[in-house]
Amino acid sequence: MNMKTLLGAGLAIGLAACATSANAKTEPVELSSYILLDRTGSMNSIWEEALGSVNAYAASVVEPDDGPQVNNTLTLAVFDAQEGLQFEELRKNVKGEAWSDITTDEVSPRGMTPLFDAIGKIIATAETDAPEKAVIVIMTDGKENASREFTKASARAALDRAEKKGWQVVFLGAEFANFADADAVGVSGSKQMAVSRDQLGVTMENLAKKNRGYAQELEESVEFNDADRSLAEEEDVKQRKGGN
Repeated sequence: MNMKTLLGAGLAIGLAACATSANAKTEPVELSSYILLDRTGSMNSIWEEALGSVNAYAASVVEPDDGPQVNNTLTLAVFDAQEGLQFEELRKNVKGEAWSDITTDEVSPRGMTPLFDAIGKIIATAETDAPEKAVIVIMTDGKENASREFTKASARAALDRAEKKGWQVVFLGAEFANFADADAVGVSGSKQMAVSRDQLGVTMENLAKKNRGYAQELEESVEFNDADRSLAEEEDVKQRKGGN
């Protein structure tokens, strides 16, 4: 084989490799978002903002960017306790573009906070769906006080299973900055954040963009940095509400 032939073959291989790489970067990717929203009585004063933030997330997570297309499915579950866990999936695996805004006409605050039970239930829901890429967003304004099925240890075991699958779990304190329960079930500090009432919407929009980056494999994990915490007005919540 002469030099010209060798050079030609090498060029063809190089072009084929570039084409394969380009296709890999533009192939659509999948992302499943599971939002677990505390609907207990203490959420009443920030309920409209909480629901608005879920709608903001749904709108933001489908916005195109410079990365691969992200095909989204979203599940929203709300929880409280009345004679045991009340866990309702208000939206179940809804395609991002088909999301209909959640309103106060559909759901209102009530009851106690079976946080460990709800965590176990949302992880079980995700495990049944078995997505490759998933983000579980937990939003609450209070401490565990009513679980009957899951203990701290069993809720942690559920989250450990999620972590082993590469799924991301973040914990948002809505006007709440005590993360003892999040610590207890193994959510790392970099994935916990307190959020002020007025910043719930923009924080969830920002989180949606971070989650897209995770789905596109631009980031290995979803974690909160200083800019995210400033946007959420976390320090203000900590000063007003106390907490770790």
